[in-house]
Amino acid sequence: MGTPRESGALAVIGLGLMGSRMSARLLDDGFPLRGFDTDQQRLAEFEEMGGDPAESPADAVQGCWGALLSLPNSDVSREVCLGQNGLVGSGVSPLVIYDATTGRPGDSVELAAALLGEGIVYCDATVSGNGKVAEQGQLVVMVGGPEDAFRRGVPLFESIGRSHHHVGDTGSGARMKLLVNHVLTIHRLALAEGLVVAELADMDLERTLEVLKDSLAYSKAMDVWGDRMIAGDHAKPYARLRQSHKDARLIVEQGAGLGAPVDLVNVVRDALAEGETEGLGDMDNSSVMEVLRRRAGIGRVAG
Repeated sequence: MGTPRESGALAVIGLGLMGSRMSARLLDDGFPLRGFDTDQQRLAEFEEMGGDPAESPADAVQGCWGALLSLPNSDVSREVCLGQNGLVGSGVSPLVIYDATTGRPGDSVELAAALLGEGIVYCDATVSGNGKVAEQGQLVVMVGGPEDAFRRGVPLFESIGRSHHHVGDTGSGARMKLLVNHVLTIHRLALAEGLVVAELADMDLERTLEVLKDSLAYSKAMDVWGDRMIAGDHAKPYARLRQSHKDARLIVEQGAGLGAPVDLVNVVRDALAEGETEGLGDMDNSSVMEVLRRRAGIGRVAG
């Protein structure tokens, strides 16, 4: 069996903040792509990049060896896979699905079982990173699914990411993504809270961030969101606050279902819910800083 570049095109279904950027990386690396999104503007932009636009998920996978899904949630993944004009009715077999959607691990397991009888192998191939990280090809890919399907996708993972990990059976990729986001979302809120304290104390925020990065308090959240938080620059999202709110709900659901403490994530979830209610949902998830600024009476974003 040849490499993915040699054995047909790859479909990308979902061309939003992440899907469009992963598509750009893949096209630059010589992957022939077919794509689908319900947003016609996104499809037009995909075509301008050199992709071949399709009319439906089923149409997108025609002539393809695999499909990369980047969708809002696992309910949409289910519709793309099993719904009308979905992959299950495409007639394409064999087919490997790499689903980068952040969703419930149990949904991944159910989709894999439903598709297997149709000659379609489903992997939850989740990614750690936002749109900017995706632009740079620096995502971390975490794959749950059969070993051979993982190995076949390695050229794809190398194109979109700086590293890739096979973390277990189907469902493991989704569980790992939620765990990564469990820790990361706490780091992001902790950074925002610390910067608000520094701002109220009339400390130089740029210098404060510099010291934080050099201290034991360091986390990558500081690299990704620190400057945007300080500037109050949330208008052009690399990942939207409402998506982070959705993820936080899933994280709480997973932890509570296992009987694990989720006290810190509950605090984050509540702050994100507050931000979405106050009109920040479509801003970058750095805008959790604005939530805390508003609580302190120093908000910067009109709302």
